[in-house]
Amino acid sequence: MKTKKAKTKFVSVEEAVKAIKSGDSIYVHANCSFPKTLIDSMCKRYTELKNVKILQLMSFLNAPFVLPEMEGHFHLVSLFTGPNIRKAVNEGKADFIPVFLSEIPLLIQSKKLPVDITLLHLSPPDEHGYCSYGISNECSKTAAENSKIIIAQINPRMPRVLGDNFIHIDKIDYAVEINEPVPEFLSSKDAGEDLHIYERIGQHIAGMIEDGATLQMGIGLIPDTVLKFLHDKKDLGIHTEMFSDNLIDLIDAGVVTGEKKTLLPGKVVASFILGSQKVFDYMNDNPVFEFRSSMFVNDPFNIARNDKMVSINSALEVDLTGQVCADSIGPRNYSGFGGQLDFIRGASRSEGGKPIIAFTSTAKNGTMSRIVPFLKQGAGVTTTRGDVHYVITEYGIAELYGKPVSERVRSLIKIAHPNFRDELERYAKEVKYIR
Repeated sequence: MKTKKAKTKFVSVEEAVKAIKSGDSIYVHANCSFPKTLIDSMCKRYTELKNVKILQLMSFLNAPFVLPEMEGHFHLVSLFTGPNIRKAVNEGKADFIPVFLSEIPLLIQSKKLPVDITLLHLSPPDEHGYCSYGISNECSKTAAENSKIIIAQINPRMPRVLGDNFIHIDKIDYAVEINEPVPEFLSSKDAGEDLHIYERIGQHIAGMIEDGATLQMGIGLIPDTVLKFLHDKKDLGIHTEMFSDNLIDLIDAGVVTGEKKTLLPGKVVASFILGSQKVFDYMNDNPVFEFRSSMFVNDPFNIARNDKMVSINSALEVDLTGQVCADSIGPRNYSGFGGQLDFIRGASRSEGGKPIIAFTSTAKNGTMSRIVPFLKQGAGVTTTRGDVHYVITEYGIAELYGKPVSERVRSLIKIAHPNFRDELERYAKEVKYIR
């Protein structure tokens, strides 16, 4: 941990990354804050380095440290797997830690996940010398506070996002000035002919959201569609790990005011952004936003302090008893735990809270049911059946919490695609879930 004031050295990127030595453990700023300039320069030194561990939450840019020639020089340990590193993880060339997003900072603080160097992407210092972590606080602030060396690329295009989201320039050991666009995350998915399916799911969810509720939702077709049906709501609030473009319209329309929030009223609380330049500009110096570490934002006890907390998460598959798999396809790692269970448990403890798992009833163009007799062999359980409250597909809402297995099974079969209901019922009878 850095305990004394350091004098920042503004240096070239080549000089900055010379601070990285063989055997170091490196935490990399995540998501749209991925410090590409530092990473590219570090990887150019690969022949000089051995056994450098890279700790990373999700990013979507090229990850040169997983290229074949990097083996033995860099070793990636993923905390949430994106498409750019999925192949390396599933080929055994990189590792994955199954961990709740709320608990990664605790692992870092306790030195169970030691960090020698943190690579950051920050805004320039203000008149008081404070740089903003910008659009991605998540675990990066904790990593920096618990590392021996901090190296930062300082970018005037990085938004100055407010909250517990700052580091003083004197705490940075090596700073590299850049002027480059901040990477945007643009969702390319379009519902197309399936729009009516997503609209039915969106209507089911919107019907469960009361005036004055506080929302957690992510990015994608289901959250985007839900938001279309919320414009008649009043005084909604936001407490979410991830903020994206889709929520801006609700703020501008006066639907999201945060006035009824019981934790940090009036504030949009988040930990990172996945979005476009539009949302980067919107958040810059905007006092509505309160960015905090995932240790705070994802803490189930903090989440529960919001009355009427509604969490909306998804799944790859759900078995007939309610077990949720959202992070793997059989033994193959797909993503990670993220904050799903953090928010499920937080919403379940909230006064009037509603934890929701929502997904389309089928995958692969209707050829595969997402509600299954049992999870694929080797699949991980992201959310236990004891934690699941509401499961939603285009065919309706299954309320599972506190229900016996027979009722759960019948409720889930009712919201499965009709093409698979007979098969699910046959299995349920075969294993005596139902008669």
